[in-house]
Amino acid sequence: MGSPLPRPELICRLRGKGEILITPRRSRNRGHTKIDWLESYHTFSFDQFYDPKFMSFRSLRVLNEDWVRPGAGFPTHPHRDMEIITVVLEGALEHKESMGNGSVIRPGDIQRMSAGTGITHSEFNPSETEPVHLLQIWLLPSERGLTPSYEQQNYADAGQTGKLQLIAAGDGRDGVVRIHQDADLWVAQLTAGEQATHTLRPDRHAWLQVSGGTVSLNGIEFQAGDAAAVSEEDRLEVKATDEAKVFLFDLG
Repeated sequence: MGSPLPRPELICRLRGKGEILITPRRSRNRGHTKIDWLESYHTFSFDQFYDPKFMSFRSLRVLNEDWVRPGAGFPTHPHRDMEIITVVLEGALEHKESMGNGSVIRPGDIQRMSAGTGITHSEFNPSETEPVHLLQIWLLPSERGLTPSYEQQNYADAGQTGKLQLIAAGDGRDGVVRIHQDADLWVAQLTAGEQATHTLRPDRHAWLQVSGGTVSLNGIEFQAGDAAAVSEEDRLEVKATDEAKVFLFDLG
């Protein structure tokens, strides 16, 4: 007998030999942490949440969706050998770290911090009234022991809507934030009916994260908080059912 097929809810598209091409990660199945100042949903195993089926995807190791209450935040803590990307969806997040950088991250900003040989940092919601809603993303670096570094840009200044916009890349091309890994990060803000497409080169993989609205990916519906791992597809078609925002990782 051959190997059993994966559970039906994991099968969205199959090729002749039965390989999974698109695997959903539904929002309701993520890990969940809730304490007095933080509510967090974990796409991959993180802290006290463990899911052996979702430890990571390629170099993508952590993707947390966080809400931090007003006047609260993450106290100073250490990191090393990790590419840490922060994207704020609503509100503002104040950042300080041991390299001497400090900034406030707002919607439309992307911040990359390479922990390398070691850094400490803190993240705090400076508002007295509004929570901050953000994505915290960690990627494994291409090599250990890098010199710690920091970069922040506002991608909304480019004014691109209705299509995928590159906001971070392993080679830093077109002046975007550089990731020390063979990985590109794209974002699209779509209105109802709009469609964005992306071509995957051979031996590339993708992770789609829906941060708002409802979209279809190659005909499969995904809602806010849902995600999808993609392998062995050459063309991705993301169509918005209503106003939506998605992040797409193109990974080696």
